[in-house]
Amino acid sequence: MNHVLSGLAANPALPSELVDRLIAVADADLAHDLADREDLGHGQAVALFSHDPECGVRLAYAGKLTAADVDPVAQPDTALALLDEGSGSPEWARLLAADPVVERREKLAACPGLPADVVDRLAADPDPCVVAELALRTTPETAARLAGHPHAEVRRAVAFNEATPPDVLAALITGEGLPPARHCLVCDREATPFAHDPECSLPDCDLGPGDSCDGSHESTVHEIRIAALRNPGTPTDAVVPFADHPSIQLRWTLAARPDLPPEVCARLAADPVPGVRADLAENPATGEDVIRVLARDRDPQVRRALARHPRVPLDVLTELARTAKAAATLLPRVAAATPAEVEDLAASPDPAARMLVAQHRDLPPEMRDALAGDPDAKVVKSVAPHPGLSEGLLRAMTDRHGVRVLAKVATNPDASPALLEYLTRQAPPPQKAFRAIAGHPNASAEALLSCLADREARPWAAGHPALPPRVIVELLSDEDAQVAEAAAANPSLPPAVMQELVSSVDRLVVKGD
Repeated sequence: MNHVLSGLAANPALPSELVDRLIAVADADLAHDLADREDLGHGQAVALFSHDPECGVRLAYAGKLTAADVDPVAQPDTALALLDEGSGSPEWARLLAADPVVERREKLAACPGLPADVVDRLAADPDPCVVAELALRTTPETAARLAGHPHAEVRRAVAFNEATPPDVLAALITGEGLPPARHCLVCDREATPFAHDPECSLPDCDLGPGDSCDGSHESTVHEIRIAALRNPGTPTDAVVPFADHPSIQLRWTLAARPDLPPEVCARLAADPVPGVRADLAENPATGEDVIRVLARDRDPQVRRALARHPRVPLDVLTELARTAKAAATLLPRVAAATPAEVEDLAASPDPAARMLVAQHRDLPPEMRDALAGDPDAKVVKSVAPHPGLSEGLLRAMTDRHGVRVLAKVATNPDASPALLEYLTRQAPPPQKAFRAIAGHPNASAEALLSCLADREARPWAAGHPALPPRVIVELLSDEDAQVAEAAAANPSLPPAVMQELVSSVDRLVVKGD
């Protein structure tokens, strides 16, 4: 791959006539890059599709092609992409339902708005993977019909489908009222009884670790139950018995359901598996009594998850912020806090509470500015990206707390060019801040030149439009391919250089001919 040409193909400032010239000479890699251009016109898209039909799927999903541009016989994959976008012809669906390639019938089965006769044909497809793909997204009526399919894989897909009727989902959990499944993907491939080796090294094996079948299709039945437990349409009464099930996966899945009764939450709070308790801790169904039990959990994973509960009491949340490192982002309970609660948190003598509210990006200006002058660096670090902070406050927090807040100050949307330059001159060098500065829209040429000295920030700086044109041109030959590509995609790359790069491709093509 020529990384410079790849970057040039993505350059938003590339003139339309140069795009046309690249289309005419593009190889497969360059064609895919050109297909991703947002400004690609319909005529250019058709020309690119004609030059390289392999990019048709990308163009179709980008809305650059119409049904009139595609022959479903010659370009079935592009036709499928248009059908998936709802832009294809119903006749294409009828044609592709008979395609000998299983993967195409699978793709068709996932398309929305299929004619009824095509749905019926796909529901009777001899390959269970095609039927399963249909079952994942089909209507309630078809899902109910496919719940009794002889292949367990199809039933698993029905259990995932949120349009499946509740009584059908309940039946899939127990099997009651449904004929026994006769096949699964395991017994389709292996003589039973069979248990797949979790360490299987066969390169063409597509069975999952632990897949097994003794004639009862047990691993797929287990997956059907997991799917039904995840499905919000499954009745609560059908899922609560799994709170004491020996399967960790089933209890874990149950713990995340938002319709759990209080007594089930209490039972799951004592589960021996931390992951089960963590999902329960974040679950909106978990009430205050159980929340306070989980707040004392010894596992930090559980306490961090509890901090994300939308109704965790603020006193519990403050303790969690202190002990579980749970305040790195704006938490749902703080985002929903009342003005009085926000004021209490900001005035708290506990820095953990002030750190929580400092993540809020809709604070009154006087409260925001007060937190910017907080003596605790963690509080200042949390408020530093807040819009509206003055340059004086941003400089003051930098001077007071140094490298502990530099990277966050650099992300502030109101940071001026002069401030960003100031940040690059701090000692020790602000390594974590360089990437934020290199990606900041206000970064000046001077700041970007400093960022070029940092390996991680270098590609970001190379693509910044404020970088001097002469430096951008020099970076086209950088030994780091990411840097060279970013420079070629830089909209400040001189037009004459763009012209020369395209001309060099023209010359290579002519020479090759």
